[in-house]
Amino acid sequence: MAGTGVPAAVAALAASVRDFVTGQQDGRAAEVAAGLKDGSWTVLQLVEALGFCLENTDPRMRGRGIQLLSQVLLQCYSLLQEKEVLHLVLFYENRLQDHHLVIPSVLQGLRALSMCEVLSPGLAVSVLKAIFQEVHVQSLLQLDRHTVYSIITNFMGTREEELKGLGADFTFGFIQVMDGEKDPRNLLVAFQIVRDLIAKNYALGPFVEELFEVTSCYFPIDFTPPPNDPHGIQREDLILSLRAVLASTPQFAEFLLPLLIEKMDSDLQSAKLDALQTLTACCAIYGQKELQEFLPSLWSSLRREVFQTASEKVEAESLAALHALSACLSRSVLSSDTEDLLDSFLSSILQDCRHHLCEPDMKLVWPSAKILQAAAGASLRACHHVTRSVLPLLLEQYTKHPQSSQRRTILEMLLGFLELQQKWGHMEEEESTLLSLQAPVCSVVFSALTDPSVQLQLVGIRALTVLGSLRGFLSPSDLELVVDHLIRLALCEEDSQSSEAAMEAAGSLAPMYPKVFSGRMVPRLEEELQSEQEEESSRDHCSLRQRCLQALAAVSTHTSIVRETVPVLLQHLRKVQKGSEAGSAQDIISVCQSLHRVALRCQQDAESCWYYHQTVVPCLLAMAVQAAMQESTHPPLGKALLQEEVLAAMVPVISAATTHLSPELAAQSVSHVVPLFLNGEVSFLPQNSFPCSFQPFQDGECLETQRRLVALLMAFVCSLPRNVAIPQQEWLLRELLALSCSCNCPFTATTAAKCFAGLVNKHPAGQQLDEILQLAVNRIEPGLAEGPHRTQALTLLLWVTKALVLRYHPLSSHLTDKLLGLLSDTELGPAAANGFSLLMAEAPDVLHKGCHADVRIMFRQRFFTDNVPKLVQGFHGAGPDVKANYLKGLSHVLNHLPKPVLVTELPTLLSLLLEALSCSDRVVQLSTLNCLQPLLLEAPQIMSLHVDTLVTKFLSLASSPTMAVRIAALRCAHALTSLPTIALLPYKARVIRALAKPLDDKKRLVRKEAVAARGEWFLLGSPGR
Repeated sequence: MAGTGVPAAVAALAASVRDFVTGQQDGRAAEVAAGLKDGSWTVLQLVEALGFCLENTDPRMRGRGIQLLSQVLLQCYSLLQEKEVLHLVLFYENRLQDHHLVIPSVLQGLRALSMCEVLSPGLAVSVLKAIFQEVHVQSLLQLDRHTVYSIITNFMGTREEELKGLGADFTFGFIQVMDGEKDPRNLLVAFQIVRDLIAKNYALGPFVEELFEVTSCYFPIDFTPPPNDPHGIQREDLILSLRAVLASTPQFAEFLLPLLIEKMDSDLQSAKLDALQTLTACCAIYGQKELQEFLPSLWSSLRREVFQTASEKVEAESLAALHALSACLSRSVLSSDTEDLLDSFLSSILQDCRHHLCEPDMKLVWPSAKILQAAAGASLRACHHVTRSVLPLLLEQYTKHPQSSQRRTILEMLLGFLELQQKWGHMEEEESTLLSLQAPVCSVVFSALTDPSVQLQLVGIRALTVLGSLRGFLSPSDLELVVDHLIRLALCEEDSQSSEAAMEAAGSLAPMYPKVFSGRMVPRLEEELQSEQEEESSRDHCSLRQRCLQALAAVSTHTSIVRETVPVLLQHLRKVQKGSEAGSAQDIISVCQSLHRVALRCQQDAESCWYYHQTVVPCLLAMAVQAAMQESTHPPLGKALLQEEVLAAMVPVISAATTHLSPELAAQSVSHVVPLFLNGEVSFLPQNSFPCSFQPFQDGECLETQRRLVALLMAFVCSLPRNVAIPQQEWLLRELLALSCSCNCPFTATTAAKCFAGLVNKHPAGQQLDEILQLAVNRIEPGLAEGPHRTQALTLLLWVTKALVLRYHPLSSHLTDKLLGLLSDTELGPAAANGFSLLMAEAPDVLHKGCHADVRIMFRQRFFTDNVPKLVQGFHGAGPDVKANYLKGLSHVLNHLPKPVLVTELPTLLSLLLEALSCSDRVVQLSTLNCLQPLLLEAPQIMSLHVDTLVTKFLSLASSPTMAVRIAALRCAHALTSLPTIALLPYKARVIRALAKPLDDKKRLVRKEAVAARGEWFLLGSPGR
């Protein structure tokens, strides 16, 4: 059997060969390769089968035979034996002398062999020599030239030492191969080969200039990829690849630098930019020796580009190149007999630029300052050289020029040099110019802080921040003066810009000088707060109090300062609570906002976070509990603290104080807070002598104010890490559930529902959770059916649905269906429709990742997929009086969906969105407009099919009585101009005419949008658009 099998296989091979060679059946190559892989025949048998065509006098026949052999080898090169590779290499080398029609297939075969691991030593050199001698590469087609580059790349990767044995002959051979290459696909490979030649230290010999010429002839790259280019090669790819070659060796410097100077002097901006970026790259590897001869010319070109260019890009690249040159010269090690090129280079720059600094009103002052700062920023040595000359001059000029605008220019330049000093860190007394000028520098900065000009003050505050960051520069007396200036600016300066900048500066400097700020600034702020409390509450006093509170928060950037500021804020809160004036609610909110800012700062430090939590949370709870009890016994006393907006302001404070606690500390805290609400356990609260018991979950009208404090419980328990166990959680959930369904106060019912939802979202899956959810459903369904608490039941349904949708709980689909059913309810339908916004948006206080909620990725996409078809179906089947509810719900879902997802679904939903624009409900109109605006920009082709309807609707809504709708409609009219021009031109005159009316709108924001939209429509179809 075996004996008959071999001839049969050989016969099949011969048939496949004939079909490929004479029958032009290219698919046979894969069959032959498969037979070779499974052992049906050998390479030798394949060559023998090809004998009739390899010896044929017709070059096309020979080429076809070699093509088959090469295609098989490309698939099977890893199976070849060393002896087989040797014979095949010799065969292919010989065929390189064949007819030009045969050469492409020969090169493919050699590429396959170049990937063989069993290639004998010497064969790589032999192949490359044969290619260099026998093949005129640049006369080949692009693909065949690419094959040659691939062969060279393969051998450089695996036979490096052998190729290096060729010496400079290998470099010369490659130069001949590359010379004249034009195709960008091949150039990317060729540039990589040149980089490897240099990086791997191949011998360049006498051919350095030739190698430079063969690559630099492409500089600067001038290539525009054809439209729909399948290869995806961009101009930037070629630029970066060539730059890596040109900047790869100092040996190119004598040829490259004149070329770069020539291109910098050209009128073509792209050539300038390329030359400047290449010079910057070269400076990373050049030394003094390479640059010395060309420094004057380089400086001349760079100076001209900064002084005269109209392009910000060219200016920025020129400054970067100057910085790189200065850094390069700074790196060079000096010997006693060599000139310090850095010194002479910087002296040239100072000579040409320094005098312009004396003319703060002239146009060259800023270019000169930028040049000096770019050079000085390169090294500490360069910084000392430049600042030694420039700083005394700037200080002198500041004194000479009395005008605020001139002083601002001079101080901004001075600030630039101070920031450079900051960059180099700690100052050494014997070297630092700045230390010797300490008194005049401080005098200038302090004078700027007292100047009437706000803009000069702002620069002075920035300079003050930099000076403070220089360790050892400011003396203790200067530091006290700094703090005094910051206090004055923060509290007393009329302009809010200066006040905010001073607070920000205090926050930056406080961690470096905590003792000065806690000992000087905090007491002053506390004193101001106390004196304000005693005086009458005029508008000015309120403003000063606000600033004191903001400053206390701003300066709380160090643990020790936090321990000073938090008690001050809490003490002030207690005093405000006791006050009975009308503004006390707003005052409490202001204190809470400051406490919230401090809490956010403390989150970065575990020690500060725990101190803040155990100080602030019990205090706020104690004050709220006290107020709730006083409200039930002495109504006027606790009123301000129990207002909804005040409790809402306390929520983020408690939440921020809790989210970053470690699980151990959070567990310690929760063991106090939950019993407070469930059992009335007040022992952990400060000043806990209350007139009656705290029972927020008990029935009774007199306890209504206590029930409001569930908002604070929500802030705490819904911000705990998920792995913290909540004591008596099942009891707590039942109480919250009951409160959310039965409470007549909407605020209390909503916060109870949110708290319940937040706990359910984090509750581990299992029987307990299922029971709680079943209880909730049993309360929700009858509550929605009838009775006085339908709104509360809907609120609970919405929040529980959101909690379950976020975590992909199976019950979420049942609850969502319940919500969809309510859209047809005439009483609850509009509220249910608005509820879809709640489901899709991120809640600020609960159920978001910041408070450790269980939020799965792409929950919005999943909700869209599951429910939008039901919304569409419901819309089509609904009566005319409730159709708007379905449109509103759909609009809310689409408005919160990621835009790439929405674009893919646009064709099926666009007709409904257009119908939603005709809905009389302002919320539907606004939500739909906000949804359509980005779609006009991202899916212009689809939207252009409905351009007539869109134009009509947008122009109609631009006259809406609601300002927000008018603005959104005008923005959409503006976005229409991104559609294909040919579709818009018929509407141009009509739109321009219609947009004239909102130009006279009574609201400035509407007029602003109308101007922008009308301007774009005027330019529609103009040349260059």
